[in-house]
Amino acid sequence: MTHPHPIQVVVAFDFSPSAEYALMRAVDVAARAPQHVLHVVATLDERAGMIRGISYRDADHVQELVRERVAAAFAGRSSASEVQFFVHARIGRPAEEILLLAEEVGADLIFIGSHGKVGLERLLLGSTCERVVREAHCPVMVAREKTYKDVKLLDVFAYEHERQPHAEPHRYSYVDNRVLLRPTDWPIS
Repeated sequence: MTHPHPIQVVVAFDFSPSAEYALMRAVDVAARAPQHVLHVVATLDERAGMIRGISYRDADHVQELVRERVAAAFAGRSSASEVQFFVHARIGRPAEEILLLAEEVGADLIFIGSHGKVGLERLLLGSTCERVVREAHCPVMVAREKTYKDVKLLDVFAYEHERQPHAEPHRYSYVDNRVLLRPTDWPIS
């Protein structure tokens, strides 16, 4: 079944650990639901002190490095079907370029990593992630690694008691573009 309208997903990528995590999350989504088209964007910002005198040759080199990272993210991963992705290398300020690309492709979703800047560092350098979240015209998934400890939850089991303070939940299924209103184990009368 093909989706009538591909879901355009922009992934901000700057080679940082948080960007790698955002890329992995986006690849997870695209591998499970191939109607997602990934647009991975890396920006080269001369004003940020990264590179002086950025040329299109530099952008081509960054584009190739990003393509390698995306290929590595997909490596060994099974997919429901073919997944399309595009790699964009832009020269400019990261937040502006991410938002501009999102507008150009009609983004349905943006994945971005958070560097976790706080206080003076965030005030002086700004937060690309915060600006994208604030100004995007679509949902934004801020991806960061889980730091919560794993918790062993209690097993839930039926407790037979003479009083029933609540009704059992109803189970429904979604199959073949319709919701089944009764479980399949009910007798048909």
